[in-house]
Amino acid sequence: MIRPYRPTDLPALYDICIRTGQEGGDARPFYADHELLGTLFAAPYAWLEPELTFVVDDGHGNAVGYILGTADTPTFVKRFRSEWLPAVAGRYPPFLGPVPTTTHEIMVDLLHRPERMLVPEVAPYPAHLHIDVLPDHQGAGHGRALMETFLGALAGAGVRSVHLGMVTANVRARLFYDRLGFHEIAVADPGPLTYLGRATS
Repeated sequence: MIRPYRPTDLPALYDICIRTGQEGGDARPFYADHELLGTLFAAPYAWLEPELTFVVDDGHGNAVGYILGTADTPTFVKRFRSEWLPAVAGRYPPFLGPVPTTTHEIMVDLLHRPERMLVPEVAPYPAHLHIDVLPDHQGAGHGRALMETFLGALAGAGVRSVHLGMVTANVRARLFYDRLGFHEIAVADPGPLTYLGRATS
């Protein structure tokens, strides 16, 4: 079932994020620190906007999937820098080398550059989201149910459109988003990502 996030779900959010962090597959072999990805892509949303965080409950109180995000990306970026980053920078100090090369260095560099989320071409889609479901629980309709719940919450708050950035190589994820009515947003310099957007209702 889909239910609102509870603070006791936080360890599961970190776990789900790393176990789906390599183009939808397990990223644990690529990171010595298994909480780094969650520090970037999951925990700050649950911390800053818990009302927009929902989980798949396995029936025993355990979160096995989530959707989370923000209703207003520019405001989230400001809060990420002023509230979230000071809370985690001691564990993940800024990368000081010339160019990050390892996966750890690259993610730490991203952590300290939240303004990267301010992509001009997606400004008409002010909300954004991240969604992940553990492999053993995929294919049961949980992803669609999570998305419908999240979009409904945005629409109820008066937010009319949402975007996401997905790794272009993750073809399976793209098919999922296409089925849910997302369309590609042309971005001048997308890097390894494809940006998708849709109306919330």
